[in-house]
Amino acid sequence: MSGNLAIHADGLRKSYPGPGGAVEAVRGLSLSVPKGEFFGLLGPNGAGKSTTIGMLTTMVRPSAGHAGICGLDVAADPVAVKRRIGVVAQDNTLDIELTVAENLEFRGRYFGLGRRAARARAQDLLALFGLTDRGRARVFELSGGQLKRVMIARALVHRPDVLFLDEPTAGLDPQSRLHLWDILRGLQADGQTILLTTHHMEEAETLCDRLAVIDHGRVLACDSAKALRDSIGAETVVTVVHEGGDFDLAAVRAMARADRVEAADGQVRVFAKDADGVLSDLVALAAKAGLTVLDASQISPSLETVFLTLTGREFRE
Repeated sequence: MSGNLAIHADGLRKSYPGPGGAVEAVRGLSLSVPKGEFFGLLGPNGAGKSTTIGMLTTMVRPSAGHAGICGLDVAADPVAVKRRIGVVAQDNTLDIELTVAENLEFRGRYFGLGRRAARARAQDLLALFGLTDRGRARVFELSGGQLKRVMIARALVHRPDVLFLDEPTAGLDPQSRLHLWDILRGLQADGQTILLTTHHMEEAETLCDRLAVIDHGRVLACDSAKALRDSIGAETVVTVVHEGGDFDLAAVRAMARADRVEAADGQVRVFAKDADGVLSDLVALAAKAGLTVLDASQISPSLETVFLTLTGREFRE
């Protein structure tokens, strides 16, 4: 494994026993994340993100394949790996019996810092995360945004090489989310490697240098947000929402001169390199077919477009 890699996964697999036989949560997944990169994992519910994170952070033992953190084998040397990583889960894992400062100080003591050093480190992190005035507060007195900041601060107490964040801004208001984004960008600017899972497309595009879209335990695409958008192969996505029947897709393809047309759930979407006149022609085609047009739009491909194109539109539990 290259010495420049913070995270490396090669052919990771994880199967769980089920009533009908083994259930494969992750199926031969491979990733490489260089040191200092802000890397995003995108995928619908049940795609295998949590299992992948579990294997990379020593919480889940792979059924096959190899995972490494900064050159350390996750399965062979989990204790050493735990010293090199910080993990922030979705749920609040802070000790509610302790103050904010004590949560940070105790984490420092767990990782071998003396009392004075742990206290100094806690105060430095409280200042970094804008929480100095909340140091003596109990966990239940904090807002959602403050809780997330304390959890990230605690994960950084031992100065980990890699920080894992599982949907860190879920449930936060826009102001708290933007504040946390600024903090995370600052951490990366100081050299921190970060792996983020999120369902928030704007967050992924704003923060991540590269993104991997995974589904059914496999990596479907991995690149920068711009490269992923460009992979759609269209300058414009034209969408018509309708009722009363279905479009003649052959006629749509011929009219729009597009190779790629999608239709599902009362929508038809045309991926066009030259969208001039496509929207008006689609509306006219709908009228000719006796369809009622409920909505129509014409936009440039977004990261969400890429995500839905790769993973589909069906509802996930």
